[in-house]
Amino acid sequence: MKDLLRIKSLISTEIEALLNQQVKKEAYSSSVYLSMASWCNHNGYDFSADYFFKQAEEERMHQLKFFKYILDMGGNSVSPEVTGIKQEYNSFREVFEEALDQEIGVTNSIKNIYARCMKEQDFVTMEFLNWFLKEQREEEYKARRALELFEVIGEEGTGRWQIDKHVGEIKYNGEA
Repeated sequence: MKDLLRIKSLISTEIEALLNQQVKKEAYSSSVYLSMASWCNHNGYDFSADYFFKQAEEERMHQLKFFKYILDMGGNSVSPEVTGIKQEYNSFREVFEEALDQEIGVTNSIKNIYARCMKEQDFVTMEFLNWFLKEQREEEYKARRALELFEVIGEEGTGRWQIDKHVGEIKYNGEA
């Protein structure tokens, strides 16, 4: 029966495996952002905590998009186990540095899936991934802008409070 289903699947086993890895990466990202939200909340950075709660929710939505896409294409989605989430950070700035690193890692992962789809001429999955590539452009922009606040405002005096206050106001307007 599995062979019959595989024949009816619109994605290769390799693409399916890569997409399932992405499901796990998105789940991991969501958990990382929840941890960051908790750390920020615990340390009095309420606006940043809200920012990271929203980021966690977005990553969860991305996870579900990948999960459902695999199913829609006749594949088998795997609900991932997520472990190894960092709970403590050395500084407010470190939280945002790691958030940017997280987004860059997700972008690179999606680009790798896209490259494999190009090789296999899986144009349907490439079209599906286009939405995520545009989304990652926004996510990286916001993460970079948040980190830039540390340079522009500085952390001395009320600087961290100002940074916290402005993080939630970062907007991405798309192409200029």
